[in-house]
Amino acid sequence: MTAIEGSVALVTGGSRGIGRALVADLYARGAKKVYATARDPRTVTNPDAVPLALEVTDPASVAAAVERAQDVTLLINNAGASVNANFLDSPVDDVRREFETNFYGPLLVTRAFVPVIERNGGGHILNVHSVLSWVGIAGSYSASKAAFWSQTNSLRLDLKPRGIEVTGLHVGYVDTDMAAHVDAPKSTAESVAAQALDGIESGAYEVLADDISRQVKAGLSADPSALYPQLAA
Repeated sequence: MTAIEGSVALVTGGSRGIGRALVADLYARGAKKVYATARDPRTVTNPDAVPLALEVTDPASVAAAVERAQDVTLLINNAGASVNANFLDSPVDDVRREFETNFYGPLLVTRAFVPVIERNGGGHILNVHSVLSWVGIAGSYSASKAAFWSQTNSLRLDLKPRGIEVTGLHVGYVDTDMAAHVDAPKSTAESVAAQALDGIESGAYEVLADDISRQVKAGLSADPSALYPQLAA
């Protein structure tokens, strides 16, 4: 279990959506400092946050962020992209771009910050996944989130002996800019952030932040036609 009170956190993609809600709730729970990263740090609006420039796919940008944030004990890999490239029709470069942001980006950030967290006495990593980690209806996005989920599961084993716990967050539609075009029930970013931080504090391996995530996760043991009704047609 990880105490948020007194921690120093870094939230990638911390200027909007779930990231912004996480920054606010971290401070509400007593975090000592929260770095909120964005490609343009001027978009970070929380007056208490420490804005930090970061492009997760750029090793030089990651290295610069690590140099600035040597006191981090809690890392939240929230930044992501939604390309949704079709595997048959879209340019392969679009698929690669999705993986660069959603898989390799958090990997670069994690590898860079693990020595920092370990040197600071251990801590926690939260990786923000999606219900689409488990259901392949969004092309490259689903695949990149599935790969990220697998990365999280591997890192959890690798980092436990080093005093770093790992939590994966899964959620469906959230009322953010990314899902603005979707006409379906949505969770609030604040609710998702609260459940995620509860998971960190309780030492949960996974947080399933809404009913759809819980239903889909439970359905993974069923025949594929249970998750893909079109296969039963």
